[in-house]
Amino acid sequence: MRLPNPMNAAGRLRDALADPKRATLTLLLTLAVYVLLWTAYATIAKGTQGFHPDMVEVIAWSRDLSPGYLKHPPLAAAVAWAWFAVFPVAEWSYYLLAMTMPALTFWIVWHLSADYLDADKRIAALALLMLVPFFHFHALKFNVNTVLMPLWAAATFWFLRSVQTRSSRYATLAGAAAACCMLGKYWSVFLLAGLVVAALADRRRAQYFRSPAPYITVIAGFVVLLPHLAWLRDNDFAPFTYAMTIHGDKSFANTAVATLGYVAGSIGYVALPLMLVAIAARPTIATLKDMAWPVETERRLAAAAFWAPLLLPAAVALVTGTRITSLWSMSAWSLLPVMLLSSPRVTWRPLDTKRVVLIAAMVPLVMLLVSPAIAIMTRRDGPPPAGVQSHLLAVEAERLWHETIPAPLRFVGGDVDVALGVVAYAKDRPRALLAGLPEPGADALRRSGMMLICFTGDADCLSDAIRRVAGAPSWTTQTAISQKSWGTVLPERRYTIVIVPPRG
Repeated sequence: MRLPNPMNAAGRLRDALADPKRATLTLLLTLAVYVLLWTAYATIAKGTQGFHPDMVEVIAWSRDLSPGYLKHPPLAAAVAWAWFAVFPVAEWSYYLLAMTMPALTFWIVWHLSADYLDADKRIAALALLMLVPFFHFHALKFNVNTVLMPLWAAATFWFLRSVQTRSSRYATLAGAAAACCMLGKYWSVFLLAGLVVAALADRRRAQYFRSPAPYITVIAGFVVLLPHLAWLRDNDFAPFTYAMTIHGDKSFANTAVATLGYVAGSIGYVALPLMLVAIAARPTIATLKDMAWPVETERRLAAAAFWAPLLLPAAVALVTGTRITSLWSMSAWSLLPVMLLSSPRVTWRPLDTKRVVLIAAMVPLVMLLVSPAIAIMTRRDGPPPAGVQSHLLAVEAERLWHETIPAPLRFVGGDVDVALGVVAYAKDRPRALLAGLPEPGADALRRSGMMLICFTGDADCLSDAIRRVAGAPSWTTQTAISQKSWGTVLPERRYTIVIVPPRG
């Protein structure tokens, strides 16, 4: 029995995507398989790690829907709220949500690249992006960065169309998408500034700024942002203070090192697509110049829209003394394939497309095969972190609560990692009593009661719990959680739980 030839399979996929009659359905099926493969990988490989703290924090925010939060604007929390209104809180469902973000980005890039690339280059564009770690390994951690990927792609796509056509429709869509980017993370100010720079650098800037298009974009964006702007005003622009406290006021030396790391790290993340294009196309110096800064008006606009949002953060960081990291560039790559492949000097054969498609298909398949080994290798020695036991601790916490209290568990506090994990998994869907989240009123806490959970022996956490109880009737108990992981019994962890029952 002969094994199927992988290159033939890649060729059939390439042919289906190149056929206008089959392209849409084939693309949807391809993206669905991509999402499912990486979801399965994460569910297995990360099963010994638990959710990343960013992920449970987003769930906690979603339990307190608000126009804004101390750390970030509200969009990621709103997306999580909508998703978990349909799906259960589980590893597979959360990773499925996370991988939906790059899939949506690929869908947008497919349509965006049609304005610049022929069929083979357009197919290769998606395959090349699928090799960038931002679109799988890092995308698996759903947070305010990953939610930006499809939003930046959409805002860029509609902005380019708006400049090209000066259409009211694309102007409105560009403004709404840009506002949603800002509602995802304030880092998106660099996208907005970069697109303004691109518009000013375009040869058609006079016609564009004399048309209604840019003003429609501004109005549409302002309307979408208005509730959040009101929240910022009412809360003294707290997220900006938080951001500068954490990332700002650094020495020039520290800032310069971080900025260099941002640039070098960003290039490193896309090194594989760069290498594959260099090997396949063998560009000359003249071709590289045309790729980086084209002569044609449409391609130059796209180049400006690519370079400005990517490089502006580095310039601003050096001036303001702000530390930035290359991970934050993960939403800035939707135009990368256009930059690499749109030059007419770049020769790209169907065979090159088949090879890149095959490589892109093999990566998630290989990672899925080795995911059990990764799960075992990443398992920690000694007591597991709180995230690994969160689902078991949530079951035990709700059992203890409902043994004596008929009302749902509404509020959980204590150790940050422990409380966030219990909040994420508890069936009662409680809210977290933690700094940075809306604090419930005293009446609400009295009527609902609360549970405070600390690692046994954590004196600081227990002291904070006593202060929060403030003399209210309560009782304290301890519980131990142990579990098996790939045939090995992990060391148990002990937790001290303070229960304050409802009053009145």
